[in-house]
Amino acid sequence: MAGDRVYVAGTAPIPADGSAPPDDAYEQARLCLEIIGEALGRAGTALENVVRTRVFVTDAAHFEGVGRAHGEVFADIRPANTTVVTSLLDPAWKVEIEAEAVLP
Repeated sequence: MAGDRVYVAGTAPIPADGSAPPDDAYEQARLCLEIIGEALGRAGTALENVVRTRVFVTDAAHFEGVGRAHGEVFADIRPANTTVVTSLLDPAWKVEIEAEAVLP
């Protein structure tokens, strides 16, 4: 946290049980967003208070599934978003997501 902001950085699709990430980019994005939601809750805010996201995908072909997951979570919230195609630390990851939220 910094002032009235909560930053959740570098959220990768790592299941809590340590298993391998899902194969599908959509499922990976859903997992990332679930992890972000949990982190925001622990910090005293929630997904509905997200004002900005940054999405990193390893291939532009993943954008459709990742965008669908992002849209399902943020359809009514409409945070500013930047999406970048890049490589990620683990070759199994297709997406990594960051979020910035305000405290209510």
